Amino acid sequence: MANFQTVRPADAHVLTLDVVGTKRVSPNVVRVTLGGEGMDHFTPMGYDQWFRLFLSRPDQDVLRLPTRSSGLWYVQYLATPRAKRPYVRNYTVRAVRADLRELDVDFVVHGDEGPASRFALTAEPGERVGLLDQGVGYNPRVEHDWTLVVADETGLPAVAGICESLPDDARGLAVVEIPDGGDVQDFRVPDGVELRWVVRGDDAAAGGADADHHALPGRLALDTVLGADLPAGPVYAYAVGESSLATGVRRHLVNDRGVPKANVDFVGYWRHGHAASS
Repeated sequence: MANFQTVRPADAHVLTLDVVGTKRVSPNVVRVTLGGEGMDHFTPMGYDQWFRLFLSRPDQDVLRLPTRSSGLWYVQYLATPRAKRPYVRNYTVRAVRADLRELDVDFVVHGDEGPASRFALTAEPGERVGLLDQGVGYNPRVEHDWTLVVADETGLPAVAGICESLPDDARGLAVVEIPDGGDVQDFRVPDGVELRWVVRGDDAAAGGADADHHALPGRLALDTVLGADLPAGPVYAYAVGESSLATGVRRHLVNDRGVPKANVDFVGYWRHGHAASS
């Protein structure tokens, strides 16, 4: 579920990239570095730049990628027999080093039950993937005095990219829910933006009546926003991650805080209890 207008890339193509290396950066995050000549055709846009990631299915010797870059890529994809289609997942750029032709992608892993987690945990240097740039979701289209960004762990790369791209004089609040205190990451945040980490594991371990409630991904971040003393003045809010978190933040701001709908964008990356389609 989404309510936003993506800033589209000027000239996106389906790129072929190679795995350069992998690194466990925290208890629940594995960083995969991609690179190769395909990066010469990738234009960094900052903020929460996202892309379609194409991954080989088991027993596929060749990664078959769509050759069309417009919306027709999906028609071409569906016309390919399922057994020969790559898996397709959406991910956010964590970092780009254009001089080295490298791009970092952070994967939240809770075992290897899904194609993306399995890829992150088992990827070897030289393994090939496909990438189709989709642009930037964070796109304020209203006058605002401050910014509110809310995410769970799947939206952490988006929050990092947004904070690193905001001007030095930006003001606001960024709330990020993570499953473990060790999943905190260090990145540039403007002095006027408060970065508030809320740890789901700590809250559940403390027990009490709210433990089960807060064990649901996104609930602790949503409750943090509900109880926050937010700054005065017009806001631009951007909520991403588990679907109930994204829609809950939007509903609260509009219904309870009187924020105009045009000032709130939200993207449900995933739904708790629902596996991503292949």
